[in-house]
Amino acid sequence: MANTEGDVKLKDLHGSSDHIDNPAPPADKEVMAVTKSNELDMTEEEYDAVEKSLVRKLDYTLAPMVWLLYLFNYLDRNNIAQARLSSFEQDLGLKGNQFNVAVSILNVGYMLINMLLTRTRPSIYIPFWTALWSIVSAATAGASNYTHLIVIRFFLGIAEAPFFPGAMYLLSCWYPRKELALRTAILYSGVLLATAFSGLIAAGVLSNLEGVRGIAGWQWLFIIEGAGSFGAALIGFILLPDFPGQKSGAMKWLLTDDEQKVAVERIQRDRVSLPQADNSVWSGLAMAAKDIRTWVFVIMRTANHSAYGFNSFFPTIVKGFKLGDNTLTLVLTAPPYPVATITAFATAWSSDRRKDRGYHIAVPQFVACIGFIISVSTLNNAARYTAAFLYICGCFSSNAMVFSWASSTLNQTLVQQLLSTS
Repeated sequence: MANTEGDVKLKDLHGSSDHIDNPAPPADKEVMAVTKSNELDMTEEEYDAVEKSLVRKLDYTLAPMVWLLYLFNYLDRNNIAQARLSSFEQDLGLKGNQFNVAVSILNVGYMLINMLLTRTRPSIYIPFWTALWSIVSAATAGASNYTHLIVIRFFLGIAEAPFFPGAMYLLSCWYPRKELALRTAILYSGVLLATAFSGLIAAGVLSNLEGVRGIAGWQWLFIIEGAGSFGAALIGFILLPDFPGQKSGAMKWLLTDDEQKVAVERIQRDRVSLPQADNSVWSGLAMAAKDIRTWVFVIMRTANHSAYGFNSFFPTIVKGFKLGDNTLTLVLTAPPYPVATITAFATAWSSDRRKDRGYHIAVPQFVACIGFIISVSTLNNAARYTAAFLYICGCFSSNAMVFSWASSTLNQTLVQQLLSTS
């Protein structure tokens, strides 16, 4: 009944080019039960009970922790969009497209920094970078000219770059493919709620703290949100795990020995690589570059990233609708994002339930296209604001699925998976 070494290799090779849209046929339950019993000294019922307890603990610690950190990641990255509605540009003497340059300069340094994650402990690596970007973001309050702003934003981009690929990589190390889409949507909802909250937070800060202690409202905005993310980083040092099988990080006090064993076993069963695969950085980089699916992911990611470039300018877009003063404008930036959170969860739930990624990427993107078409084809402000709901829901719902597909597919080795998503 037990698998031979050759059987294991054939099974692993079968999965090397498959993903959740075309999973390997399920093994016979009797074989699975005997295998579990032989390897873990558990019956199938015991294994399932331990796995259920494991997933519950992960959902109560790992998933909400990375969600909180991603929320602050986006708050600190995007608060410049809200600051623009105050005296930010005037105080720093920004002219022409200098604001646009300050927004876009963040997108640097992703791959080289993320190579470090497989060589370090995630429970230290991720909170460390969170604490660092918190300090850099808060330092924006001290900028007095364009040069200061560019230097700060450049280093903010480097400090923030490791988080999302690192968080996705860590989730995929603990959750198998069948569970990953929903957890990716949970993580990605941090962006949506951060964008919704950022407008409401900015409305309160800019209207109530302007000039307090001689500090401009936009400066208070950077200080307060930077302090919040620094506090979240300290919590991350406590709640984030390292990798399955390592009794370090949160898992040294959270998981039982049986849960640790099951955590390793279920990911090994789900992994599409051979256990003997070369996990060096250069091997992973070569595999990522040679895999056509990496470039499919790059194309999808580039298209999606270009599409939701509106996010850094959404307060300015809403201000152009002339629906009210700055405070009302900031409040009106919020409603589309909770709706998008619901659609992202619904898309992820449907994707996991139907074991499909393709249609769950394409349909939201089609909805987003309709929203963009409406926006450019009418001058009616109510219609354009309504269209914002369509393209925000579509872009963010599909983007979560794109990353989930990549994590499920580009994982012949752990390093390939990390470098591909980086």
